[in-house]
Amino acid sequence: MDANEIFIIIARTFGTYFVILIIFRFMGKREIGELSVLDLVVFIMLAEIGVFSIEEPKDEFIHAVIPMVVLLFIQRGTAWVSLKNQRFRDLVDGKPSVIIRKGKIDENEMRRQRYNFDDLMMQLRENGTRNVGDVDYAVLEPSGKLSIFEKDPQMPHEGFVLPLIVDGEILHDNLKQNHKNEDWLRERLKEKGYEEIRDISFLTIDQQNKWYIDKNNEQ
Repeated sequence: MDANEIFIIIARTFGTYFVILIIFRFMGKREIGELSVLDLVVFIMLAEIGVFSIEEPKDEFIHAVIPMVVLLFIQRGTAWVSLKNQRFRDLVDGKPSVIIRKGKIDENEMRRQRYNFDDLMMQLRENGTRNVGDVDYAVLEPSGKLSIFEKDPQMPHEGFVLPLIVDGEILHDNLKQNHKNEDWLRERLKEKGYEEIRDISFLTIDQQNKWYIDKNNEQ
């Protein structure tokens, strides 16, 4: 390897670094633990293309930049579709799963998520939770993180709040978990002056029957 090839490899390394840095910047801010499957696939492909562009100094650098830019457009496009479409978001990112509900472990849900008791106990220990009996609700997030809500004697009825409407769409699974149905929800909303579900951006109801309703584009 002559000095010219060494210089080309160094230059390509710097160039690849800054191209990937710019692409990551345009992909948006997200913690590593919160990456969707699509984000992870894009990151892996970017890494592979980056390595290839450095290891093949005789190939034109633009041949590596083009697929990187295409991946950026793919990621931005799927992120936009995910933002607009709840079903697509559930398919790609997955949905949170309630593993512990009111202090009781849901073994069926654990099996569906291929989540075992070793995983559960490890994440409880990481949270500083000593006893499963201290947990009111535990939710397995799409990222794999376990969100834990411990029992609070001073707030015995606070419970865990699930969204019932997101982006103008009713989340029927969450309604079912709250032992409610769509007809009930629509009737209550009409009583509160909300005629169209699609006008509601976000809606939750807590265990004390406190409603939080946010309308689309509400200032």
